[in-house]
Amino acid sequence: MRPNNTEALEKAAMLTILQDASSPAVAKSDRRKHPVLKSEALVGAAGDFVRMVSPHTEADEAAILLQFLAGMGAVFGRFACFPVEADRHFGNLFVVIVGESSKARKGTSWGHVRNVLEKVDPAFGETRIVSGLSSGEGLIWNVRDPIGENDHGEADKRILVTETEFARALTVAERENNTLSAVLRQAWDEGKLQTLTRKESARATNAHVSVIGHITADELKRKLSDTATANGFANRFLWVYAKRSKLLPDGGNLDSTEIDAFVRRLRPVVEGAKLVKRFERDDEARRLWHSGYEELSEGQSGLFGSVTSRAEAQVVRLSLLYALLAGADEIEEEHMRAAMAVWDYCRDSARFIFGDALGDATADDILNALKAAGEGGLTRSDIRSHFGNHKPSVEISRALGVLEQRGEACRVMEPGEGRSAERWFYIAQ
Repeated sequence: MRPNNTEALEKAAMLTILQDASSPAVAKSDRRKHPVLKSEALVGAAGDFVRMVSPHTEADEAAILLQFLAGMGAVFGRFACFPVEADRHFGNLFVVIVGESSKARKGTSWGHVRNVLEKVDPAFGETRIVSGLSSGEGLIWNVRDPIGENDHGEADKRILVTETEFARALTVAERENNTLSAVLRQAWDEGKLQTLTRKESARATNAHVSVIGHITADELKRKLSDTATANGFANRFLWVYAKRSKLLPDGGNLDSTEIDAFVRRLRPVVEGAKLVKRFERDDEARRLWHSGYEELSEGQSGLFGSVTSRAEAQVVRLSLLYALLAGADEIEEEHMRAAMAVWDYCRDSARFIFGDALGDATADDILNALKAAGEGGLTRSDIRSHFGNHKPSVEISRALGVLEQRGEACRVMEPGEGRSAERWFYIAQ
């Protein structure tokens, strides 16, 4: 085989490492590490909650922590904020717990959090924790402004949406003319929600929407579409990998008096969160933010880069929550370190969950086929056959161009009768 240019020649030299899935180079590329939650994340009330609950549950500590932060962010409401230029960030988070299977104990991690939320603010627990995301209009209805004289709307603009089957929400969000994705993006960005589908449809102002979802990794990779990654829906979520932490055949034995004492500690914190309207960083927190800002704002490629591209904003919200939970009136160094540690876990979770996926369905499919083909590679004809000869040639060419540009694959021209054949190979990273 003779390459068609110098660049292809250099790439072809790399084919010596393309043996099979057991090749050290390929194995190294495919090996993934479970994310590790740093101790800096377990500070203040959030850390105490995790340490209180963890011995009595099989749930992952990261899942407990992130759902507690999201739940308390919902309870705090739309009072305290951190301004960034013309935008204001509040404590509402969108969190999805991702397990390898139903055995990841995602549900039990939420049960402990919900128990505390219902005790801290019974009115919130009774009416403001809902489920069943099906449309943008339905979400708006739960936080709507008054409509005419007979509908007084919702006085409490806080809402925590919990979806233990988040795959279902992803499915409905992709339906034609469904407004769920657009309204959720509005809800993360600001408190003004409305749709343009009907002239007299409900609208909401000062809405404070938080989301907690549960999904398996396989479901997520199947359901998260190119559209969801491209339009910014996915990067508003914190993706949290969770696994079973331990085996407790007889369950846990968390003392209710310990929970009640923790709840009494949180109640004045919730009231205090209504007093400080605008947060700033102290000098130490500001220095830490400056030192980490370049890395947070650095763009990444592929699907991983798409779902983690709001790193700076997520860290701002997380640091605000840690400050609120501490009853502080500014964001301190400890709060910033905790927020960055949580973000590191979510970033590493996204890398673990999505791996080297490009977020381009055709390119990802071809890349996986090239990996499976090993040192033999695939011709254009093979690739067309892989798609059952139903994928347009222009789409295959576009996807191969993406892979070639990223250095994920290379082509070698094989001489033959008439036109030369084009054979493609996976390049191990």
